[in-house]
Amino acid sequence: MSVTPPEMLALQRLYHWEKTSPNRIALTQPMGDGTVRDMTWGEVAGEVRKMANHLRAQGWEPGSRVAILSKNCAWWIMSDLAIWMAGHVSVPLYPTLAAQTVRQILTHSESKACFIGKLDGWEHMKPGVPDGMPCLSYPLSPPDARAAYPGWDAICKDSTPLKDSPVRGADELATLIYTSGTTGMPKGVMHSFGNFAWALDAGIKRLPMGAEDRMLSYLPLAHVVERVLVEHGWLRTGMRIYFADSLDTFAADMQRARPTIFFSVPRLWVKFQQGVHHKMPPAKLERLLSIPIVRGIVRRKVMKALGLDACRIAAGGAAPMPLALLQWYSRLGLDINEGYGMTENLAVSHITVPGRNQQGSVGPAYEGVEQRIDPETGEIQMRSQALMLGYYKEPEKTREAMTEDGWLRTGDKGSIDGEGVLRITGRVKDLFKTGKGKYVAPAPIEDKLVMHEAIEACVVAGANLGQPLGILMLGAEFVARAADPGARAELDQSLTAHLASVNATLDPHEQLKCLVVAVTPWTVENDIITPTFKVKRNRIEELYAKNYEPWEASGKKVIWQNG
Repeated sequence: MSVTPPEMLALQRLYHWEKTSPNRIALTQPMGDGTVRDMTWGEVAGEVRKMANHLRAQGWEPGSRVAILSKNCAWWIMSDLAIWMAGHVSVPLYPTLAAQTVRQILTHSESKACFIGKLDGWEHMKPGVPDGMPCLSYPLSPPDARAAYPGWDAICKDSTPLKDSPVRGADELATLIYTSGTTGMPKGVMHSFGNFAWALDAGIKRLPMGAEDRMLSYLPLAHVVERVLVEHGWLRTGMRIYFADSLDTFAADMQRARPTIFFSVPRLWVKFQQGVHHKMPPAKLERLLSIPIVRGIVRRKVMKALGLDACRIAAGGAAPMPLALLQWYSRLGLDINEGYGMTENLAVSHITVPGRNQQGSVGPAYEGVEQRIDPETGEIQMRSQALMLGYYKEPEKTREAMTEDGWLRTGDKGSIDGEGVLRITGRVKDLFKTGKGKYVAPAPIEDKLVMHEAIEACVVAGANLGQPLGILMLGAEFVARAADPGARAELDQSLTAHLASVNATLDPHEQLKCLVVAVTPWTVENDIITPTFKVKRNRIEELYAKNYEPWEASGKKVIWQNG
């Protein structure tokens, strides 16, 4: 078992850069008005020390939870560091959560306070913040949050910097990262400072990072990959982090950063490709790439237009990338490494090795990560020093997630070849990931769908789609009624309204794109229903999966499937 030196833990890294590189730019933050603010390591550390002093003055017991609800920005990271410096535990929340989920997490974590930061949908989230909970705002927070809550700049102006440099031990709890479970109730994954440090040790051996690197932070910092790669990668290496302002400015943000390391999810890699094809038709691009004398010029032009001309490490994850897409980028001279991991192991499990042809797999395990396949279920199991401490206040669920001999049950099925390369072949559990890398627990959504009088059974599906969809079987009387065009139109209208009402209760990544009415009955005889009248999800996938993408792309809210 390797032991990470104390100087490699998060806070100690901040103190290191504060001392050795106080004038070097650490963070670059667009301010939303066309201006950009650069913050040096000295400035970052100074503001963190002031906020930490403010948090410490609240008199909370050490290890209290403090939440962060914000899109990515410099103050997100500084809040995290201030919480740690004050002796507490951070609780990040996705900036797109429904109010109900916000309340669940804040209540379950027993958070003492919450940073309300840069948000697009604050008015919808606000009801989720318990009455009386102390909140703090950022310079980029929504106007009503800035008006209602003490502001970061004002607090820093009135506070003196913490003079001592508190350290947090490797075994101390650093954060709770909430992730969806099969019940739909988020679980708080507990990670220590030592977990993060070990994850960086393993990561850098496979994907070398250094102080000269640049990254653009735009995927949610509440997500484990961004947290490890960006925040802790930054602390470890001293690299410069740029932030994206908005979707509208993303192209300009990319050009400003010109990242040397770039991680994205499959759907964004697809959007980049579509953007290129919009300006240069596929046939023309392919023709130019086949001409040796101009190939290099075309590659450089395309990469520069994407803001990726300086990119030396590109990676994807969260969901499988189509092989054709990986090959398309390779033709442009950009090899995308596919990674695999979970919140429970800090996403440090597997990644393809640069320069090797491992497309279609997630590569071998990182150094120090053990892997095995359960011979009975085909489930991928792993263990490492980045494994979670457990689920917060959920000992039973923690036991369920682990084998008796201490291996993490991933819930994924896979195979390992003779060179240790892992291929994902499916899911053991019903939980699935959308193409945006977010988990969806189908059962709670299905429970809501079947509340409609016409729906007899349903399945929520959509692994690797942008949004999930609902597949329905109607009761026999409603099927008969739908033979009349007028009655069908009324039913369409009713189902559309039901879809809207169900979606209104869900987090954005859970919301259904459409409802598909399966006209063919689901019976025990055709092997879609079990003798105990449960729908067989694997049979639904077999019958309908080929249609998922066309259904998603149709733009219709209700689709009648006659096959």
